Formats: sequence, structure tokens, C-alpha cells
Amino acid sequence: MRRRNDMWTKTVGSLTRRFLVERDIHVRLHENQAREKGLEVDAFVQQLREVDRAILEGDDEGFVKVFVKVYVKKGTNQIVGATIVARNAGDMISEITLAMTHGLGLKKIGSTIHPYPTQTEAIRKLGDQFNRTRLTPLVKSLFHKWLAWTR
Repeated sequence: MRRRNDMWTKTVGSLTRRFLVERDIHVRLHENQAREKGLEVDAFVQQLREVDRAILEGDDEGFVKVFVKVYVKKGTNQIVGATIVARNAGDMISEITLAMTHGLGLKKIGSTIHPYPTQTEAIRKLGDQFNRTRLTPLVKSLFHKWLAWTR
């Protein structure tokens, strides 16, 4: 795991506190490292400017990027690496490392209920992005027809 930290100081009255903020954190393989090892990967990126909590807190600069190993067998979603650039990157990476350690993929992350509004919603949205790629054109057209019929 690689980290880049920023230190900032806050003074309230006579009390001064130093805070360490992890803004850039990465786990396992980068996209180019995976390709060098001969792994075919898809990258899913979620910008924080599209996450409600980040917008509310004014911390909407940054992103979450996850690399998913693609096998010949369709539907495999093993996570081989992730990068998070955000004010709370250190808090957010634990969900990804837990999934990687226990062989859970983006499909499971997307189907997990996450608290709202939190910045970790960005990780759930990555799971949603992956799940949308699994939709075949036939199923997608059937959903559109069904939704149009029920409206």
C-alpha cells in the first residue's frame, strides 16, 4: 500500500492540533503494472464531484479508481488494484482491501448497502458501474420496454 499524506494545522483558542490527511492511497497493482504482467483489466473510475457527501463537505476534488481483472470466463470481477485520491482516502481504502483479501469483487460491493451520505458511496457506485456492464443488449431492451409499460 502506498500513501501520500498532507499535514495541516488547526488552531482553536490556545489549542493547536496537527492533522494528517491521506489524500492519495493505492493498493496492489496499477493499471500499467497489470498490463505488464499480461493481465487484461478494466478500470472503473468514480469522480467525487458526483458523490453527494463530497459535494456537501466541499471535498469534491478527487476520484476512486478500481482495476478489475478480466478473465476469459465472463462475469469474473476480481479486483487487482485500486487508487483513491480524496481527503479521506485512508478511511475509504479499507473496503477495497477487505474485498481483495477475501476474494469479493465489485459485483458484491455494488450489492452491499452503504450508509448515505458518505464518501464511501463512491465505492458502491463503482460496483454499480460494473453491474451495468453485465447487462446484455437483450436484457437492456427488455428492461426499457418493461419500464415504459409500467410508467
